[in-house]
Amino acid sequence: MRLLDGKALAATITERLADEIEAFKAAHAVVPGLAVVLVGDDPASHAYVKMKESACKRAGVYSVVHKFPEDTPHDRIRQTVEMINDNPNLHGLLVQLPLPGHMDTLDLIDRIAPSKDVDGFHPFNFGKLFAGLETFAPCTPLGVMRLLEEYDIDPKGKDAVVVGASNIVGKPMAALLLNAGATVDICHIFTRDLAEHTQKADIVLVGVGKPGLITADMIREGAVVIDIGINRLEDGRLVGDVDYEAVAPKCSAITPVPGGVGPMTIAMLLQNTLAAARNFVTKPDA
Repeated sequence: MRLLDGKALAATITERLADEIEAFKAAHAVVPGLAVVLVGDDPASHAYVKMKESACKRAGVYSVVHKFPEDTPHDRIRQTVEMINDNPNLHGLLVQLPLPGHMDTLDLIDRIAPSKDVDGFHPFNFGKLFAGLETFAPCTPLGVMRLLEEYDIDPKGKDAVVVGASNIVGKPMAALLLNAGATVDICHIFTRDLAEHTQKADIVLVGVGKPGLITADMIREGAVVIDIGINRLEDGRLVGDVDYEAVAPKCSAITPVPGGVGPMTIAMLLQNTLAAARNFVTKPDA
């Protein structure tokens, strides 16, 4: 069994990006800039944004976080998004999810300029992804693909099962796998017999936020298991959606939680931000 170490790979990618960003600054006199809009007091969101800020600092990316209280009117956030769209010093923009219940998440995502949509959630970029065109892909699925590449796990010709059909992870994950030549099965809350699907898969990818959802009897010998879930138990431990101790011995490769997909997500955000800055200097009217 191989442990797919996302933490180590993310550190290597961040170091390489720091060098690329330094060269980019020298060549164009432009500092890649990332803006984050954070609304409310969700502890996980605040912790994640702090990690993003730290990663930006290490890589040489200028970052700014616009923080708002839980009860901020929707229109105020929309105005902030539009202000960032118009700021030439900010090349990437993301609205940290989840948002408070009174806000229209889809409306805010739709208002992000596609050229600054480094999270890859805008319908324009989403459509290009499914069409197999070059675009910003959501950072978590993109990080998974980079992790598979690093460990020479080629999805081409493989049977892959994606558990979870969200716009953030499940659907773009399936699109990237399809684009890479995998045969993809998407499962979700209405799937009648999840094990029937996962037991046949060469690669199982799960991200639904349910600890212990994937058990050993649901995985065939030699499968690759990518655990995208992250959950905090009552005792404070962070775990994924996979029963790691029971499943790992059956796998040819598996990601840990923490230290697997999570760090790769942030590394891909930095990569997308640099790409957005490059697009800005080469195609400023795009």
